[in-house]
Amino acid sequence: MNRTTPQKKFALRRVNSGSEPSIPTPAGVCNIEENFPVVPSAVIQRIKQQVKHLGLRRTDRQRSAKLVNHFREKLLDYLKNSEQPAFRSVTVLNSGSYYEMVKINEPNEFDMMLLLPTPRLTWTELEEYHGVHYSVSLTRPTRSEIRAFLLDDELTISATRILKEMRSLVKKFISTYKVPDEASRWVLNRKRPSSPAVTLTLMWKETEADEAVEELLSLDVVPALEVPRSQSWPLAARTGLKVDNWLGKKTRRDLTSQAFYFVPKKPAGRNLSDAAKESWRISFSHIEKEIIKNHGQSRTCCEGYASKCCRKRCLMLLKCLIEGLKVQFPEALERLCSYHGKTTFLHTLSIRGNDSQWAPHNLASCFMTLLLALEGHACSGSLPHFFIPGCNLFAAPAFPRKALIFLQRALEEQKKQGLPLLQLPSPAPPLTLNPITPHPEPCTQGGFSRARIIASIVALVFCFLLVVAFLVR
Repeated sequence: MNRTTPQKKFALRRVNSGSEPSIPTPAGVCNIEENFPVVPSAVIQRIKQQVKHLGLRRTDRQRSAKLVNHFREKLLDYLKNSEQPAFRSVTVLNSGSYYEMVKINEPNEFDMMLLLPTPRLTWTELEEYHGVHYSVSLTRPTRSEIRAFLLDDELTISATRILKEMRSLVKKFISTYKVPDEASRWVLNRKRPSSPAVTLTLMWKETEADEAVEELLSLDVVPALEVPRSQSWPLAARTGLKVDNWLGKKTRRDLTSQAFYFVPKKPAGRNLSDAAKESWRISFSHIEKEIIKNHGQSRTCCEGYASKCCRKRCLMLLKCLIEGLKVQFPEALERLCSYHGKTTFLHTLSIRGNDSQWAPHNLASCFMTLLLALEGHACSGSLPHFFIPGCNLFAAPAFPRKALIFLQRALEEQKKQGLPLLQLPSPAPPLTLNPITPHPEPCTQGGFSRARIIASIVALVFCFLLVVAFLVR
């Protein structure tokens, strides 16, 4: 399909525009800040039906939260008495889509950051990674517990050593930990390249002797270094978080004065330098959680029925679409993830900040605005990190050009076909537990029985006559 040809499927209407920078849009499609998609009624219905099924059932939420909370409490108790003193005073920071209230379908993925206490830190940006990866060091030599994870210079904190120790501690913990639900157990997943997490899966089994047969939920345990609010954000992050026209300048000042974190995630790729192998990735997941939970321009947004908006539901729909694309094209869109959708969402909110632009009755049009924004970023090949504008999440090699073109075409095809990935599966016909089998009519059944009786009588008479005739002779 020629990407310079505008789609006729979705018309556009004019709305008020401000002076904010516009989101990149596909060639041939009008600026989404200035225009509001008008969606066909069939697609509106499809979106409304899908969004009803994206939320989490309360019983499922309660059960999953109970299991994760129990695991967290027991893990902290274990670490307080562990042989590794650096982990004895860790604190927990919950993050991820479940705690942002935008988890879709099932409450089966959780994230838990374990914050290690450290002396005052300093960091050096690895320039080739555009403000995302850093070498983290102590400002002066120390005798504190963190010294077990320092490199030869006795200042630089080793990301690989801390992650390795975290994995070892979690492995020992789950070997003795008993899940409240006795029909399940935690299993340690294989280590993923460049992942900052120790990933566990809760597996269900029928009996104690059985092998685990079903995945119930997964949990990422991520060790992290906290940089307190007394230290300023890195230079690369000071021009990001453009929420002035949405949440206000005061809110931005409050957010940028908060602490931030480093997680042990090295850059993807081979032939990394020694510094890159031991590098840390900067994390603002706690800020993201706060923004998404308190997303309105007005402080009362979504506090009551009259002040509700559709922002979160639009993000959930976009996450659903991205998941569907990844299932449909697992190899071509391997690099696509929900964080690309979240980043697109945050950029869109920073431009369309007025609560009235996200009225619930405009759900379908608002979602299409978000979808057009993602398509625009794919077309331009530019999706700036929301906190670090110098980092392009759609840049190669992290996101290959071939995958970017495929994503653009896949999104175009979804629009053209009316968003088939949001179509709910057709309900299966009800099962008939006691199927009714056809029976012969009573008269037929009765007539058949009389015929058999008459035939039997005739046969007996015939045999009797033969016997009599034989005796007479």
